[in-house]
Amino acid sequence: MTVLTSIEGGAGRIDQTNEGAATIAECLAQYAKGSIDALYDLGVAFSTGSHGVVCDMIEAHKWFNIAASKGHEEAAWCRADVSDEMTAREISEAQRRARQWLSEGQRKVA
Repeated sequence: MTVLTSIEGGAGRIDQTNEGAATIAECLAQYAKGSIDALYDLGVAFSTGSHGVVCDMIEAHKWFNIAASKGHEEAAWCRADVSDEMTAREISEAQRRARQWLSEGQRKVA
């Protein structure tokens, strides 16, 4: 299960299937080994609802944004594509989540 915060400010939950949770864990493990493509793969999974992952455009944008910030060119194009289907508020939430994830990673390294 992945716990996410809804854009309305309340606590929201998105229950992932076992396959979805395994996909997310595998991608994050691959990223920990240095694979930027794994972050892009998370964006693809969330944007398409593939590999058991529940479709969530905010999470898709977040992962594409993180991958793009690390130099993944195709992720930047995909981030732009999913942005076309999102409200300004949803994009803002995705950007906030990306910043939060990146800052949490920096704290773990320090």
